[in-house]
Amino acid sequence: MDRILIRGGNRLAGRLPISGAKNAALTLMPCALLTDEPLTLRNLPRLADVDSFGHLLNQLGASTQIEGARPEDFGRVMTVRAGRLTATEAPYDIVRKMRASILVLGPLVGRAGEATVSLPGGCAIGNRPIDLHLKALEEMGAAIELAAGYVKATAPGGRLPGGRVSFPVVSVGATENAVMAAVTAKGGTRIENAAREPEIVDLCNCLVAMGASISGIGTETLEIEGRDRLHGATYRVMPDRIEAGSYACAAAITGGSLDLVGADAGDMRATLDALIEAGVTIEEHKDGVRVEASNGLAPLTLSTAPYPGFATDMQAQFMAMLCKANGASVLTETIFENRYMHVPELARMGADIQVRGRTAVVRGVDKLVGAPVMATDLRASMSLILAGLAAEGETVVQRVYHLDRGYERLEEKLSAVGADIERVGDG
Repeated sequence: MDRILIRGGNRLAGRLPISGAKNAALTLMPCALLTDEPLTLRNLPRLADVDSFGHLLNQLGASTQIEGARPEDFGRVMTVRAGRLTATEAPYDIVRKMRASILVLGPLVGRAGEATVSLPGGCAIGNRPIDLHLKALEEMGAAIELAAGYVKATAPGGRLPGGRVSFPVVSVGATENAVMAAVTAKGGTRIENAAREPEIVDLCNCLVAMGASISGIGTETLEIEGRDRLHGATYRVMPDRIEAGSYACAAAITGGSLDLVGADAGDMRATLDALIEAGVTIEEHKDGVRVEASNGLAPLTLSTAPYPGFATDMQAQFMAMLCKANGASVLTETIFENRYMHVPELARMGADIQVRGRTAVVRGVDKLVGAPVMATDLRASMSLILAGLAAEGETVVQRVYHLDRGYERLEEKLSAVGADIERVGDG
């Protein structure tokens, strides 16, 4: 199994390209199931999860064709053709590896009138049930059955009637499934308390490009008029705001200066605001965002929240960064109940962190020290990379398959801006 080896202490400086967003890509790919015409996605990141989702689409009868990047993109171009669906089931062996597989539920019901998807099972960062996904489909007229670890959703007469969906709490995945199911319903659908993440906006814009009728994009209330059919389209995946935020933290923790080429400041405002509060200099320009930290880091008090609040996917990276702040920071995780599994690993590197329930107190230390550490999930993996970049000596991060799910060419990008980092195999 591969490991990542980091010899810390180097100041990062230079231009670092930001890839297409993982979370957007995994939402846009299932849109191809809604039409018998090709959907071409540009700026698609080279990630394990993207490959896995492509395999799932293949199992459902869609073909996937991958081309190289265009000059204006950093990722690949994928064309998905779902001319005829040959299956409507997402099996356990795929869903257990990638929870985003649940996002075929809405488009399959929307186009084929039925879908059978394995229940996702456990998740390393806490309980993420799909009850809100199922509630939304029921409110749009679907019949739901649960049996033998699978959920089956069926549209009466082969097509959802549409309806009013009101989420009791904000859910990104459930909003995405509801939107994809609604765009081909017989009638209209109103989605209240919808998630407002930029990835939801990207999904809606892609569906509109395919002929969908959606109003209220970017707000908590979406009005969707069902169409008899959607057509193909070519669409560019938005830049990854979490990757950009992660590399901004890399600049901050190493006292460096990075130009995040392609980053969209408007999509990551809460992250940038928190960095500014910590004493980091942020400059927005036409090519992206420049991040510079040269005067030390101030402590912060942060709570994660649904967009436009501070993203839970940035909590671990900020925790690592704040290990080098001048004072005590307080982080509160409100989204997932078990997202502090990186704390013991950071402690192995000299971090001073105390966790009480969902709150962590991070006291800045004079130095971090390299150590062998083990990644537990995607964002926790990045927190260990960040700590390793700033630590004295050598850090070895194990279980890097987590990183490969969400960070494209990480070692290559960091090496190009001054990091001493490499991937090594067991052999």
